[in-house]
Amino acid sequence: MHCYFLFCACCWPAAADQAPQETASGTAQSEIFPDDEIPSSSKPSGSSQPADAEINRDAALALAMENAGVPEKDAYNVKVERDRENDIPIFQVEFETQYGDYDFEIAIADGTIIGADYEVDEEWLDRLGGSPVTLEEAKQVVQSRVPGSSAENVRMREEGGDGRGRFEGELFHDGVKYEFEIDPKTGIIFDWNADLRE
Repeated sequence: MHCYFLFCACCWPAAADQAPQETASGTAQSEIFPDDEIPSSSKPSGSSQPADAEINRDAALALAMENAGVPEKDAYNVKVERDRENDIPIFQVEFETQYGDYDFEIAIADGTIIGADYEVDEEWLDRLGGSPVTLEEAKQVVQSRVPGSSAENVRMREEGGDGRGRFEGELFHDGVKYEFEIDPKTGIIFDWNADLRE
């Protein structure tokens, strides 16, 4: 499975020049990221459900969108289906936006995100405001996406071979392997993969 992940809140574009998009609710929208719907960059990526609280389809979708930092109005082609991953009953949540496609695996038993995959189209990175981050600050961005993890356990390096610098790294936490790429100029996690390991 492919798993993409989250934007830094400071990095949402002002895209009033975009054509209206029809959302999952069928409503046309003329803006992609209005200022009043910018998600907090410090939101954790895990479940806000109490332990052992079984979730339904709506809760799974809400968790995925919160984790991805995607306003509901930006999502279309939304699918939420029951499935299994490593013998764990899950909701497979998929949706698309103008800036990337998203895929989540969320445990039905407690809302834990056990798989996630997204990638922001790089053409969007040049449009996003954002704020530059150092390597250490980038580690904190990653840690904020994985509740209970420690920034000290984030392994990250700087890469620049393609002309656009990036931080690449990985984190192992609670049986899940996370791999990611962050744009140092904006602080955006533009490529994120999370996979539950057996």
